[in-house]
Amino acid sequence: MPKLTSLSRRLFIGSASAAGLSAPLIAKAKTAPIINPIIEQRADPQILKHSDGYYYFMATVPEYDRLVIRRARTLGGLSAAEEVVVWRRPTEGKMGGYIWAPELHHFDGQWRLYFGAGDKGEPFRVRTYVISTAESNPLTAKWNPPVQVQMPWDTFNLDASLFKHRGVTYMIWAQKEPGIDTNSNLYLAPLATATTFAQAPVRLTIPTYDWETVKYKVAEGPAVLIRNGRVFVTYSASATDHNYCLGLLSARADAELMDPASWSKSPVPVFVSSEKNNIWGPGHNGFTVDERGRDVIVYHARDYKEIKGNSLFDPNRHSRLQYVKWRKDGTPDFGEPVAVGPLKQ
Repeated sequence: MPKLTSLSRRLFIGSASAAGLSAPLIAKAKTAPIINPIIEQRADPQILKHSDGYYYFMATVPEYDRLVIRRARTLGGLSAAEEVVVWRRPTEGKMGGYIWAPELHHFDGQWRLYFGAGDKGEPFRVRTYVISTAESNPLTAKWNPPVQVQMPWDTFNLDASLFKHRGVTYMIWAQKEPGIDTNSNLYLAPLATATTFAQAPVRLTIPTYDWETVKYKVAEGPAVLIRNGRVFVTYSASATDHNYCLGLLSARADAELMDPASWSKSPVPVFVSSEKNNIWGPGHNGFTVDERGRDVIVYHARDYKEIKGNSLFDPNRHSRLQYVKWRKDGTPDFGEPVAVGPLKQ
């Protein structure tokens, strides 16, 4: 199995201490406040806290045309961190369509950047690809050409995320399965290589509840959080407007994760729009920890409810952070999306 040396689902990162920063500036970066939205017009956010001490931030850009990375020593420092383009889609042919939901990971001595890409003229013919580099700094590295991940069917798939559990590296993702009348379901499999599976994938969930099927039947954007003897998977459901929300799957940490019977599903969403705080359509989240080790959820949402035209082409899905609380029974409590402004510690 590939060795994952650093994994922390959908997380943010930027570059607070580039070469030449003076000691006072570095000290200031360590106390940079977190102000929501942390980064505007960046959807599907991921933040990876790597062993080099940096937070790395990935997200979908509203032009759907490139992969960008930023990094910082602190979560708050991501807001002002330099953003670097590491790959652009071709102008024609394969991968010339929409570029979605990048995720950065590091294993087997290489950086791996997974993303979904459509084809020119068929932008929704989305498949999952990965680019890799063995260089230490992913912002300045030369990346190898994209390689397609070998999914179980040649159908719409995206939102690949990796996590390691009990010595096994897994991929979890969204895909349309032939013969099932949904837009996407969630699937899980252990990796053999960066692009192949060690055994046949299993389906974890199909969107069936009312809150999962508003306008579209969607389960996508899975994110993994392993705490308190449980494996929790959040996922996004319904259309990408104010109806977008998070569902939750869970399994015992000692269970066989490749057995669908090990998983239970919340009958109600666990993170929804907040009229009180004027935050709409929270979703496509990830998890990280702050500088003190506290659990943080990173997600995107808009500051207004009504959208003109197709919600996918409204650019104002902004990246946000807030703290995860824990109930006495060991389950996560995400509360409601916090208002725009400084994040309370």
